[in-house]
Amino acid sequence: MDLARKNVAVLAICQGLLLINNTVLITVNALVGYALAPDKTLATLPVTMYFVGSALTTIPFSFMMKRYGRRAGFMLGAVFAILGSLICAVAVYGQSFWLLCFGVLVLGAYFAAGQYYRFAAADSAPVDFRSTAISLVLAGGIIGGFVGPETSKLTKDLVAGHSYVGPYISLVGFAVLSILALRWLRIAGLTEAERKGTGRPLGVIARQPSFLVAVLCATVAYGVMNLLMTTTPLAMAAWEHPFSDAAFVIQWHVVGMFAPSFVTGTLIHRLGLEKVMLIGVALNIACVGIALSGVDVMHFWLALFLLGVGWNFMFVGATALLTESHTPAERAKVQGVNDAAIFITLVVSSLSSGALFTFQGWQTMNALAIPVLLAAGAGILWLVWRRRHPAPAA
Repeated sequence: MDLARKNVAVLAICQGLLLINNTVLITVNALVGYALAPDKTLATLPVTMYFVGSALTTIPFSFMMKRYGRRAGFMLGAVFAILGSLICAVAVYGQSFWLLCFGVLVLGAYFAAGQYYRFAAADSAPVDFRSTAISLVLAGGIIGGFVGPETSKLTKDLVAGHSYVGPYISLVGFAVLSILALRWLRIAGLTEAERKGTGRPLGVIARQPSFLVAVLCATVAYGVMNLLMTTTPLAMAAWEHPFSDAAFVIQWHVVGMFAPSFVTGTLIHRLGLEKVMLIGVALNIACVGIALSGVDVMHFWLALFLLGVGWNFMFVGATALLTESHTPAERAKVQGVNDAAIFITLVVSSLSSGALFTFQGWQTMNALAIPVLLAAGAGILWLVWRRRHPAPAA
């Protein structure tokens, strides 16, 4: 247990550094994209390319970690972060929209690798500590909630005459800190049989209710969150709120995403996975209601904060649920497919967000989230019913 807690601490630090990276990009990417894009409907394309890079590398990272171990994969991800950050800084300095998109694409590999921090925590944790380990690692993201937006504000004009070059340069330092922290990670690799084994066919695994609902809720949680979060800086700028207010809203959104993780694992133990995930769905719907009720800073703040808490309950629950659906030999393909589905959803939501905001507006974007949230809620209720009425064994 002591080793498990030590690994959780190291992974929580890495999660915090990853989220600094993410919140800096969230805060500046859409604004920089809007300034450099030859067509303003492409303003969120840099955000999209971040997730394209993640989608392209998440399955390779999963199988690499199966063969070489978690730490090797995480360090390689941090190397991609350094390269991508430098490319983005050069792109903004030279006012090149397409080079910026390429740099963010490279940065996406870091996000793909970092998504496995939560699974790595579960690898070395006893079963009764697994959901708590996952939630505590995600809790490290609260560091990003405070440090990321402040870093964006402090480094915005670091390079005279070239706004927003500084935030990308700052990400290099955070990636180096991640590499240093990973030296203390100690997770036993798979056995030779587990590395070579393939387990059940993916089609058999995918027919399990636990797998289906875990993937559904993870993709809905991330898709809705990303659709609204990505557009928030643009929406606030359209309503003439200053950049500092947008950074404040994103800061508290990230706090909402990760601060609940200190108690999410305990809530899952007391209430059960399904109830916590249903509460997450309800909080997301409440977020939409508040966003539709007004466009003052406090409306954006409360809506985005609830969006973060709702995401946390749904995503932690979905991650814990997914670990019930596979064996160690199967985890590379199951976790890889799950995260690939998440990143494909992120690509679609971020790619469409700019056009939806431009042609449909903030209110319509929020209203579109309601049907998919209801679908996730229905999936959770179906899982509850299936567990109470299991199918007869073949």
